[in-house]
Amino acid sequence: MSNPKSRFQILMEILFSSTKLGLTSFGGPVAHLAYFKDEYIDRRRWLDDRTYADIIAVCQFLPGPASSQVGISIGMLRGGILGGLVSWFGFTIPSILVLVVFAWMYQTFSLEDAGFIHSLKIVAAAVVLHALIGLGKKLTPDKTRLTIAVVAAVIMLLYPSAWMQILIIIGAGLLGLSLFKQKAESNVQPLSINISKRMGWTSLTILISLLISLPLLNRLADNAYLYLFDIFFRVGSLVFGGGHVVLPMIEREVVPAGLLTANEFLAGYGMAQAVPGPLFTFSSYLGTMMEGIPGAVIATIAIFLPSFLLIVAALPFLNDLRKRASFQGILMGVNASVVGILLAAFYDPVISSSIFDTTDFALGVILFGLLTVWKVPAWFIVIIGVIGGYLLQVIM
Repeated sequence: MSNPKSRFQILMEILFSSTKLGLTSFGGPVAHLAYFKDEYIDRRRWLDDRTYADIIAVCQFLPGPASSQVGISIGMLRGGILGGLVSWFGFTIPSILVLVVFAWMYQTFSLEDAGFIHSLKIVAAAVVLHALIGLGKKLTPDKTRLTIAVVAAVIMLLYPSAWMQILIIIGAGLLGLSLFKQKAESNVQPLSINISKRMGWTSLTILISLLISLPLLNRLADNAYLYLFDIFFRVGSLVFGGGHVVLPMIEREVVPAGLLTANEFLAGYGMAQAVPGPLFTFSSYLGTMMEGIPGAVIATIAIFLPSFLLIVAALPFLNDLRKRASFQGILMGVNASVVGILLAAFYDPVISSSIFDTTDFALGVILFGLLTVWKVPAWFIVIIGVIGGYLLQVIM
């Protein structure tokens, strides 16, 4: 019998896994969830598919970067609050470092038209399709849930917006409450959560207190760092829909105020899409541009802090909720709608921005086959995709 791992070993394991994901998870939040499933669920088996789906569903209801919140949640379930911090650090630090350096070099350092960027988008398409099929089998096993997924996909394709996504999730949850309550399982495997409910309520109180007090303090004190923290904390607390939605909100805060020019803002936006990890690390670039390294630290902490507070507030109550037939029914409906939302996202922006001709499609088929048939790890698919894209450019 093997000895149980020490807390230090568990944290190092989380750090290694999350850093590997932070270096290879290209393609945005949809692709991130696919990479997470490959690493945390399929390979390391830290969670089962159902628990992973439940965490995704809960994070879909919360404002902030959903994929980062899922990673933080998995880290907390594995190693407590410190595990969540380590998981976030590993996943975000690679893109933070790149964007801080880019903030210094943005005038001469341009990767927008680099060939390997396009190859990374094709990699993301293969990874997302692989995850979509896997989640679809688990979360839409009957005609009713498959219908919910198809309807959700159609609505998202016709009316793409963050608010429509929220309405779809709410509507699917209500349908699930009425249609799937009788399918609830009586023996749900409890999650090991080392966070008390008291701590959960405390975390929520801190979040609300900061939302109220920061704007007031900002008006009373003429301090650039406080102003920066207020902007990014407020955006991280209130934005639904992920990284692409947060960008116009921040733009309205910094460009009209003269803190950055439109060109500076757009240059950082382009670079943020070219690096792995969460798009919310765009805040690191903006903070550096406005207040140097201290600005990068403040902006990054401020925009991600609400996610930590929300996850700590939600996780202690997840076990009790998962035992209830009504909540299980809601999650069944929500999970089915998430499959549909992922299907819509697979077309736009994943396919629409990556597959332009038969060469792109051929590379995508090769990568998908390696993932599905040969079980090649997702991080190695990134390397193969970049090399394969370059070779196809030379040959064709």
